[in-house]
Amino acid sequence: MIQLDVSIMGQPYRLACKEGEERALREAASLLDKKMSGIRDAGKVKGNDRIAVMAALGMAAEFLTAKSPQGPLSDMSLLEVQQKIAAMQKVLDGALTPQENLF
Repeated sequence: MIQLDVSIMGQPYRLACKEGEERALREAASLLDKKMSGIRDAGKVKGNDRIAVMAALGMAAEFLTAKSPQGPLSDMSLLEVQQKIAAMQKVLDGALTPQENLF
């Protein structure tokens, strides 16, 4: 496992990932930062936890939309997609470690 330092809405995080997955994790962190910053900048949602939930819901909806007949998830049921999202969330929860706790 290697560790990457990223910033999401100005907050530093140290993330753990497998070797070879650094680029994907950096891109995911960048996408999340853009989504959360956009929600924050719109000014309609207050509090980082609420902003994170709104960003996650938006990204999950985008992911589920990919389930169209032509999409890569067309052979999966909605329950299977939801299970995959839950599994991804567990991985992300385990990878996210606030920077200040590591020193």
